[in-house]
Amino acid sequence: MRNKFLVKVTRLIPEEGIIMLKEKGCEVEISPFDRVLTKAELKSFVVGADAILSLLTDKIDGEVLDAAGPQLKIVANYAVGFDNIDLAAAKTRKIFVTNVAAPEVSEAVAEHTFGLMLDIARRISEGDRFLRAGKYLGWEPMLLLGDGLDGKTLGIVGLGRIGTSVARRATRGFRMKVLYNDVKQNPDFEAEFGGRFVAKLDDLLPQCDVITLHVPLLPSTFHLIDSKKLSLMKRTAILINTSRGPVVDEKALVEILKKRKIAGAGLDVYEAEPALSPGLLELENIVITPHTASATMGARQAMSRAAAENIIAVVEGAEPGNVVR
Repeated sequence: MRNKFLVKVTRLIPEEGIIMLKEKGCEVEISPFDRVLTKAELKSFVVGADAILSLLTDKIDGEVLDAAGPQLKIVANYAVGFDNIDLAAAKTRKIFVTNVAAPEVSEAVAEHTFGLMLDIARRISEGDRFLRAGKYLGWEPMLLLGDGLDGKTLGIVGLGRIGTSVARRATRGFRMKVLYNDVKQNPDFEAEFGGRFVAKLDDLLPQCDVITLHVPLLPSTFHLIDSKKLSLMKRTAILINTSRGPVVDEKALVEILKKRKIAGAGLDVYEAEPALSPGLLELENIVITPHTASATMGARQAMSRAAAENIIAVVEGAEPGNVVR
């Protein structure tokens, strides 16, 4: 009879968390497929697990939880977001669901967010493509004119850890003014960064030179930025999304960018990943990256450790520290 706590890891992740689990005496099984598992493969793989260490690409619903068996105690998601997990199904079965809220992740995503802002504002990738295409004939006073970020107004939609990290860079590095929209006002944030709370998103959007999104994907945030919201933005404004793809109506964004009704966009996430909306790749006023905002060695190892710590808490009979309610 098996007496070790069995952890099923749905895809290979950085090793630090795996080592921690093994040192704690857990039996660790990692999927042999270095890809997203099909629903049938996922259900087959998790059978017998006491813990599932899942990725954001794994759709964990009631069927998957039942396939694991009644001994399943925790689903530790290797992600900040948790929209891939049916929380109601887990709650009904008294299974913990956790995410990873490591500070290294917030800093990595904030850096990437700023990288996208700078790239769009200064037309860096566009200039790279221009030069590689052999179009550069020498310095010109009007060539690829962009705009700076210094002193501009940044609108943060969703003031969590990542949004706050972005604000720190904006105010202390670029002297930007910060407006924010969130479910509640944050006086401590305002005191530290001089940010101003704007309760209605419709009032925030027209005031900002850059809008950056840092909200979880919930029914209330699906297509939060649609054609109506995009039409409220300045023609010179930039939209950045490093949260979840469906927060933005991607087809509406393509049309807005085609018509140059906003200056540009930087996306790291997409509505139907890995597929992209038709026309997105043809746009010059957009920078797209393959969901790599947290892709630093430090951040990904921190995520591995955090997921392992959540599981180890359950092994020790305690409640994990990052339970998603």
